[in-house]
Amino acid sequence: MRFAFAFLALLALSACGLQPIYAGANGKAAIADLSAIEIAPIEGRDGWLVATALEDRLSIGPAGQTPRYRLDILLDDELGSLGLLSDETVSRERRTLRARYQLVDLSSGAILLDSTAGSDAGIDVVSSDYATIAAERAALERLAQVVADQIVTRVSLTLRAQD
Repeated sequence: MRFAFAFLALLALSACGLQPIYAGANGKAAIADLSAIEIAPIEGRDGWLVATALEDRLSIGPAGQTPRYRLDILLDDELGSLGLLSDETVSRERRTLRARYQLVDLSSGAILLDSTAGSDAGIDVVSSDYATIAAERAALERLAQVVADQIVTRVSLTLRAQD
């Protein structure tokens, strides 16, 4: 009975349609496509953080490759108050980082992907201004990593579908 259940579960798993992004040719095609992406300059500190995170994730192939794609990104970074104490001081903030991005094929100028990515983080506001500023900056750094991960995943899926 256990064998039959395990066999049926294995059949169901193989029929789910999930495939790894780096499947086929030992993943070399996906790595080559990701390495051929040029990141357009992004304004501001948040732009530098996102661009750096993207470069870390996209520069996985051979160096000096000619770009075939360009990634254009517009960021929206908001810091808003959430909690108010009885004396009307802020006790909690919410930092939101949203990115609208486009993957452009440089040879044809076609937009292959036009999408958004984003995340948010809660920040406790404490009596020390230094600690609050440090928490805000740390939240921005974490959000930049999350947004970069979302962008790379979606771009990888788009490039895989192109092949």
